[in-house]
Amino acid sequence: MTGILAGYEPSHTFDEAFDTDGLARRAYERIVDRFRHVDATELRRIETLVADEFRRQGITFTVYSDDQGTERTWPMDLFPRVIEAAEWRLLEQGLAQRVTALNRFLDDLYSGEQAALHDGIVPRWLVTSSKGFERNAFGIHVPFGARCMIAGIDLVRGRDGRYAVLEDNLRNPSGISYVVENRAAMSKAFPALFEDHTVRPVDQYGQLLRSTLEEVAPASAGDNPTIVILSPGVHNSAYFEHAFLARAMGVELVEGRDLVVDDQVVYARTVGGLSPVDVIYRRIDDDYLDPVSFRPESFLGVSGLLAAARAGTVTLCNAIGNGVADDKAFYAYVPGLIRYYLSEEPMLTNVDTYVMWDDDQRSDCLDRLDQLVIKPVGESGGYGIVIGPHATDGELEQARRDIQSDHRGWIVQELVELSSLPSLAGDHLAPRHLDLRPFVLTGERTRVFPGGLTRVAMREGSLIVNSSQGGGSKDTWVLADHDTDSDAEPPGDES
Repeated sequence: MTGILAGYEPSHTFDEAFDTDGLARRAYERIVDRFRHVDATELRRIETLVADEFRRQGITFTVYSDDQGTERTWPMDLFPRVIEAAEWRLLEQGLAQRVTALNRFLDDLYSGEQAALHDGIVPRWLVTSSKGFERNAFGIHVPFGARCMIAGIDLVRGRDGRYAVLEDNLRNPSGISYVVENRAAMSKAFPALFEDHTVRPVDQYGQLLRSTLEEVAPASAGDNPTIVILSPGVHNSAYFEHAFLARAMGVELVEGRDLVVDDQVVYARTVGGLSPVDVIYRRIDDDYLDPVSFRPESFLGVSGLLAAARAGTVTLCNAIGNGVADDKAFYAYVPGLIRYYLSEEPMLTNVDTYVMWDDDQRSDCLDRLDQLVIKPVGESGGYGIVIGPHATDGELEQARRDIQSDHRGWIVQELVELSSLPSLAGDHLAPRHLDLRPFVLTGERTRVFPGGLTRVAMREGSLIVNSSQGGGSKDTWVLADHDTDSDAEPPGDES
């Protein structure tokens, strides 16, 4: 190793850029060669320019728990992640399979015969006790059964380099705006890197999302449905993304006060009067969506919105009640749902997961908590997770008490030593752990957008990649298959 890579030691887990002999893997050979000729000063200079540009454009995220200020510039590391075309095709198929099965379950639960519950594939009590289970969703039909039109599926790679699903995000998955902005920043900061590779573009996401939402519009909408994005407002942590997606799709960004329901039809208030709305991409949680059906004190939603959805005059994206299927306790049952609804073996595996209401599983886990990962089923953003090997005796004892007092509220998983990539650490590159969140869109059919959000734990040894916990991000490259058109629409399963 020379230059900024001098002294680099590949991770003891799975280093995606280097093999165990310290040689660059095929997909990274030219990237490694480029970085050998860049020193730390130059890399820091480029990093500062990127951060300044992000700040100027308002590309930020919010950390509500930080006493020193909530607004942060989006962090991006300059060493990209690369996924080869053949590898991506397998991921694409596995992701489409998983989301198709989850959509089948959700539609069966809220609009069908609840076959998976009747046949014991998922315990009924587990579903009805979930905070994401929503009785108001019964009777609301969605075109093509696409209750989850936008899914973010978190993937990790273990010591063997194989991908596994860590978590399903089926309500309001965020992060796609950073995927697009990371690519734009990398294209300006390191244009020479792209000279060596044919990378599939990501700037078409807005067009793909719009076409997906047009597909699920009510039949009454005609050929040119009106789509809006419903945001809680500028103080929301993901407001930058709400505004970004509105621009990318060429639709209006609205708040609850901008919409009104009359005779079970949703209208937007405009200077020209009331204008009917056909599809609402809502970035508001179920509980705040309609004060008539949910929290009466909510000022974020729209009174009567669920009545309009039930009448079939408007489509909500994502549908209400999806939270039941991204409950962390429900996750353990997804492979069984794939077999049940699709008669196929899962192409992407789960991380080994234990449910604490099972006496045998709980007993085994409590005997070796210091080797496992303990997760609360209702938290997100990395909050509440206890990583056994990194935890103190006090933290492990508290986790033990929490599990024993609330079996339903916790799951335990085998520790996955996340794969790593070189990342800037001071004046050199060092391995840092990472995950991947691809985005899956479902309308008339299911399509997987190329790449996704790579999140990286910037603290040495950390396995928590969330930006709210000090994590950063990387530009994610899916290499084009030279036998196909790199600008072609991402393929997906027909559904």
